[in-house]
Amino acid sequence: MSFSRRSFVKTLGVSTIGLSALPILNSFRFPAEKFLRKSPESQGVSSESILNFLAAVRKSGIEWHSFMLLRHGNVVAEAWWKPFEVDYKHTLYSLSKSFTSSAIGFLVDEGKVSVNDKVISFFPNDLPAEISANLKAMTIKHLLTMNTGHKTDTMPVLRQKEPQTWVKSFLQHPVVFEPSTHFLYNTGATYMLGAILHKVTGKTLEEYLKARLFVPLGIENYDWEKSPEGLNTAGFGLRVGTEDIAKFGQLYLQKGKWNGKQLISEKWIEEATSKQTTSQAGDNDWSQGYGYQFWRCKPGFYRGDGAYGQFCMVIPEQDAVLVMTSESFDLQKSMNIAYENLLPGFLKDALPENPELLKKLKNEIQTLSLPVTKSKTFSPLMAKYSDKRFKMDKNPYGISEMGFGLFPDAGVVRFFDNKEIKKMGFGWEKWQVNKNGVVNRFPIPYRTQSTSKIAATATWLNDNTLQINMKFVEAVHGDKMTVVFEGDKVTINLLSSISENAKNTPETRVVMTGVMVG
Repeated sequence: MSFSRRSFVKTLGVSTIGLSALPILNSFRFPAEKFLRKSPESQGVSSESILNFLAAVRKSGIEWHSFMLLRHGNVVAEAWWKPFEVDYKHTLYSLSKSFTSSAIGFLVDEGKVSVNDKVISFFPNDLPAEISANLKAMTIKHLLTMNTGHKTDTMPVLRQKEPQTWVKSFLQHPVVFEPSTHFLYNTGATYMLGAILHKVTGKTLEEYLKARLFVPLGIENYDWEKSPEGLNTAGFGLRVGTEDIAKFGQLYLQKGKWNGKQLISEKWIEEATSKQTTSQAGDNDWSQGYGYQFWRCKPGFYRGDGAYGQFCMVIPEQDAVLVMTSESFDLQKSMNIAYENLLPGFLKDALPENPELLKKLKNEIQTLSLPVTKSKTFSPLMAKYSDKRFKMDKNPYGISEMGFGLFPDAGVVRFFDNKEIKKMGFGWEKWQVNKNGVVNRFPIPYRTQSTSKIAATATWLNDNTLQINMKFVEAVHGDKMTVVFEGDKVTINLLSSISENAKNTPETRVVMTGVMVG
């Protein structure tokens, strides 16, 4: 099957779809703050293809958080799955790498570095006692193309060797192969790009990109995780909104030009998104070649992507950009759903407006929501345990006391920290978003513990078993708290969405126990 367009994503809440029947515009001079909204048909996209995509998403069992589809510089469809919303930022995982690559592009354009510069030249005080020939040969381009010569991803090693700096640990890690002869997806290599930028400019990636990328594109309310030495993590950890990802993709589609100004050179865009190296073996979307922190796609275009389905797909032949965010445990399936349903809907010319079909699409988007577990919303034990305090046995989370407010219309979990009470509300078999961002009190191992709004829904599995499902709506993952009340005792089991869905990540967090004290 010949595909011409990119993938699509699932979303929630109220979405905007432009209804005006305007001709296709090839001008890219839209405001930096916000894209124009146009009907799919006016931009040569079939609303039926979008409906087909949403139907396939619904059947897939994959959890989408948002999507946005642009053609000719205009948004033709967008959606967020409740409890995710338009104004929430989202963790990008490795899609952050494409932003880091862009920072290096700015440096190259400014003549401050060359992709052929040797990595060791930037870190004379961090080098190992013995510098191997392979380490000596490593260049910025090898970092960009994941051809450093390492046999294993360096990121786990960087974390294991703390408090030693990540830079020193990277430079000490054995470079088994000659650089450029062995492709290995290596997040530590991306971190080194950010470290080089800091050596050259004295700025973090976040600081450096502010004036060059974020401000010109109107990207606000972003943040980027930092390493122990205070540098942005580079290969992961950036959080921006769905439309911000779309702006980034549109900048690349326009070959680095924004509102008539060349922000980053067309030469860099071409290099970064072209196949610079062979990639992984097989016949999938990771075997099509790799550029400068961008992947090539089977249908012939390119993408930045991150774990669990954070996609920015740029489709030059269709003058289109597709953004998807999700918690997917089958990324190829996610992409195939987009390929098979969306790409056939791109046509060369505008289509006749179809108000009936457009209304159907709008209504479908407005109903999108993550599923909630349903059993029953009442237990005869609610009055017995509501507003009581439980003294918790010693636990790794430092939680000394907990309590539960169990009311007919909603509920709340309370954490008693000295004189302060911290709360997390939940709805009965419906999502309730806690607007004040908090850090999960039960950290999920090896996941970024970013502050996030938490959405929660709960149900009674039986009279004494309360299940509370949480979603971190400014991140990716979720958590499940199963609370069993028995006499004056409480037992709490935790299950992250990763452990629940991934085959190789068992839940390792301890079971919590406590006793009612009043």
